[in-house]
Amino acid sequence: MTKPASKTSPVRTLAVKLVHDIEEKGLYANLALENALRNSSLAPADRRQVTGIVNGTIRMIRHLDWVLNLFLSKKIEGQNPWLKSILRVSVYQILFMDRLPDHAVVNDAVELTRVRVNQSMSKVTNGVLRNLIRHQEEINFPEDPVNYLSVYYSHPKWLVELYLELFGREECARILAYDNIPPAVVLRVNTLRITREGLLNRLKEEGASAVPGRLHPQAIVLEEIDKPLTALPSFMEGLFYVQNEASMLAANILAPKPGEVVYDFCCGVGGKSSHMAEIMQDNGCIEAYDLYEHKIDLAWHNFRRLHLENLKALPADILQLNLNKRADRILLDAPCSGWGVLNRRADSRWHKTTEEMAELNHLQLSLLDKAAENLADHGELLYATCTINPAENEQVIERFLENHDYELQGFADRIDFFPFEEGDRRAAADGQLTLLPGKYGSDGMFYALLRRKGFCRK
Repeated sequence: MTKPASKTSPVRTLAVKLVHDIEEKGLYANLALENALRNSSLAPADRRQVTGIVNGTIRMIRHLDWVLNLFLSKKIEGQNPWLKSILRVSVYQILFMDRLPDHAVVNDAVELTRVRVNQSMSKVTNGVLRNLIRHQEEINFPEDPVNYLSVYYSHPKWLVELYLELFGREECARILAYDNIPPAVVLRVNTLRITREGLLNRLKEEGASAVPGRLHPQAIVLEEIDKPLTALPSFMEGLFYVQNEASMLAANILAPKPGEVVYDFCCGVGGKSSHMAEIMQDNGCIEAYDLYEHKIDLAWHNFRRLHLENLKALPADILQLNLNKRADRILLDAPCSGWGVLNRRADSRWHKTTEEMAELNHLQLSLLDKAAENLADHGELLYATCTINPAENEQVIERFLENHDYELQGFADRIDFFPFEEGDRRAAADGQLTLLPGKYGSDGMFYALLRRKGFCRK
């Protein structure tokens, strides 16, 4: 295949290729970007721009296609695959990246079309983009609420319909808008090794711009950095872990104490496990399990980097586990639809289906049953998901309580540092909490704290 001319921007050239491969070959956006940038000679600022263009284009693709179809004689869906990617990437830059000059976007798009498609179609690209630039203030979107929200905020129609039913139009629009904001990079201070103020000073010395988080006392929000995060000495020394503030609440809600036995079921790469170890002063026993060996390998790496010793990370099918000792506390970070973190994976909204819900419900209940089997009589069980779907959250807990001698345990006092609105504070005090995406500037999460009836712990 002919390679694009060198006079086009390497950022736009790579962005177009990645969007093409993601859309036409079914690659996952995060993996495609990681593979392409791993050995790239692009400067850090250019890498960030490629990431922004690719993720933004995939995230907003329904919005972009609607706009393009207003200016194309033949619908975008039926166009040459390379032309589709060139137009989508270009329109994303024109509509959503104000700092990029339109003429540079158009010139590169025309040249990329000439090389990737043909000379004739490059004239189409030029005409469509210039016409769009002249008339972009006149662009109209669908009038009915479902189609408007689905197209304007670029989400699947079925998900918009569910959000409208669950949350109403105003809250639905706010959630959809948050899903389109690239997630902030938030660091959790490893308080066994440094204070938050100490880490802020270190980051400044290392050339990074950062401020204290608003929601959690261990959080730092990274604002700007001129090198990969993993290249910072403070990262290599294990002074912090990257974790959203809503996710940080899990360890505080479960509140494990030094010397206790804790199980983390579905531990992923060990973020919540390591936080619990820090709260326990690295004194006690945490056993972290996950089905996927590559996640367990990453968890071990994270534990070593953070200099945490009293943790084990083991690959296992949770439902087949036979443990000799019952735990004082168990965290079940259950597999879920991930509606609370759609901003973290640009393409994840396009891979969701309604059919997955029934399968997830069965798995979630089975995992809860297994966790209850392995909890000591005096113990506490925290059920956590990163979705805001009641069918996977409150309804799962309701069904579990119907079949087990358990009840909810309030936890508002354990996270009294969080700036809750009153309704959410009452919910936490009753033992269940849903954090809607973006409501506090954080991911969406659900937490339910459970205990056996007749036992109460503080």
